[in-house]
Amino acid sequence: MSLSDNSSIVETDWLEKHLDAPDIAVLDGSMHLPNTDRDAKLEFSQLRIPGAHFFDIDEVSDTASTLPHMLPSPKKFSTCVGKLGIGNGTRVVVYDSAGLFSAARVWWMFRIMGHDDVAILNGGLPKWMAEDRALESGPVKRVQECSFTARFQASKVKSLDDILKVVASDAPCQIADARSAARFEGGVPEPRPELKSGRIPGSRNVPYTNLLEDDGTLKNIEEIRTAFLDSGIDPAKPVITTCGSGVTAAVLVLGLSLIGKNKSVTLYDGSWSQWGAEDGVPIESGT
Repeated sequence: MSLSDNSSIVETDWLEKHLDAPDIAVLDGSMHLPNTDRDAKLEFSQLRIPGAHFFDIDEVSDTASTLPHMLPSPKKFSTCVGKLGIGNGTRVVVYDSAGLFSAARVWWMFRIMGHDDVAILNGGLPKWMAEDRALESGPVKRVQECSFTARFQASKVKSLDDILKVVASDAPCQIADARSAARFEGGVPEPRPELKSGRIPGSRNVPYTNLLEDDGTLKNIEEIRTAFLDSGIDPAKPVITTCGSGVTAAVLVLGLSLIGKNKSVTLYDGSWSQWGAEDGVPIESGT
């Protein structure tokens, strides 16, 4: 099976042909790490794929939580996406300004809320621009609000207590960490300065970039499978994904889905933003 056979991925030529389809919604799911001094919403207003709307990962979240962009309630998610003109019958296509970074989080959120008709634009905005396809800027086109009903898949999301039980248990469980090797090993400070450095004990490092080509497009299916296997993760067994704040962990969920291993994959939503701030939890570091 190739990437083109998977409903979770669309290519730029396909999207260009379907931009005006009434049942398709295009979302820019860009976000940036707190140490980059970039404003994704401002950049969206300056340059975007025609007809796209901005999906604000920080706003479509549990804003009462002290943790960044935690999942919102199903009711809030339904209200937010309904205002973007998205109903349960809408085909959603998500991209971001990095190629593939935060778009996977938006893709995952829709799927966790029971909406499987969602795909990621392979290569995102950089590929679209490199191919000299149409762009727009300024105010977005108004859309008619739709009714959206979320069906929350709670079993696919892990909490701090879940991970503590996993770490304390003798039962084998695979935790795949999408952060860079330097962060995973605790050799560099975290982008959020209040966090400790290191990793969850027993976790394995699968940097999300290992699933991507240099241009931000996805590698082929066999290379994606190899990226997990080479990191000590057996895709045939249950996997929990984690990262800095639950964003690039979704890239790993996507990768496992693309190789046909999505039924026993879960995501630790709090990720290192929670674990690295918590007192008394075990932390490993080093190679």
